Amino acid sequence: MTKAKSRGGFGLALFTLIMVALLIGLGVWQLQRRTEKRALIAILSERLAEKPSSLPNQADWAALSPPKDEFRRVSFSATYESRPDAMIYTFGSGVRPDTGLGTWAFLPAQLPGGGTVIVNTGFVQNTMQDRGQQDRAVSPLVTGQPVAMTGYLRFPEKAGLLTPSPARDKRLWFSRDIGAMAQALGWEQVAPFYIDLEAPVPASGVPKPGPLEVHLKDDHLQYAITWFGLAAAVGFTFGAWWRSQRRST
Repeated sequence: MTKAKSRGGFGLALFTLIMVALLIGLGVWQLQRRTEKRALIAILSERLAEKPSSLPNQADWAALSPPKDEFRRVSFSATYESRPDAMIYTFGSGVRPDTGLGTWAFLPAQLPGGGTVIVNTGFVQNTMQDRGQQDRAVSPLVTGQPVAMTGYLRFPEKAGLLTPSPARDKRLWFSRDIGAMAQALGWEQVAPFYIDLEAPVPASGVPKPGPLEVHLKDDHLQYAITWFGLAAAVGFTFGAWWRSQRRST
């Protein structure tokens, strides 16, 4: 084998080694993600099945955090405020089986002891993000009377780099950023979490709240097998090439 071929073979071997290591690393990462996903599903299933507890006092809100409080089931009484609501665009949910293209109706509610909590009052099948349709769904909720509610503690999400900007004329958002919504809509100081409403269901059925269920996909084993298979294929291809080069010399 000439020196040029030897250098070429060494370069190809190094490239193959890097590719195989990268593909194996991706496979191992998918196995780790599978373990984490299964642990998350177990935790969520346990929390969603618990009996509701009281909503934490306002003095304790700052101590709440997603790892220990997300999806905690709570019961409380609050009065929906006569303030602008917000639509949050959705095309489905990993914790609700019966939603599709539409919007969530977010509305501020005043607690008896003071403080405002934002309530996701439920799903509105609103394929055109029609503000009139949303108003018709939400307006019957604002009665000025306290409502006994059961729901789940959820924490806001920030808009990402690829998240569309809100359509402020429609009060339409594409992420559950309740801080940005509160500032834009004059909700003033609100709880650092929001409530995914379970009950009550309005007489019209719209907005549609309901119990949460875990529907998270667990495809990580298939992905891991794919990455490991590609690593084996790359290694086998290089081995076959290397044997053919040795035979030719």
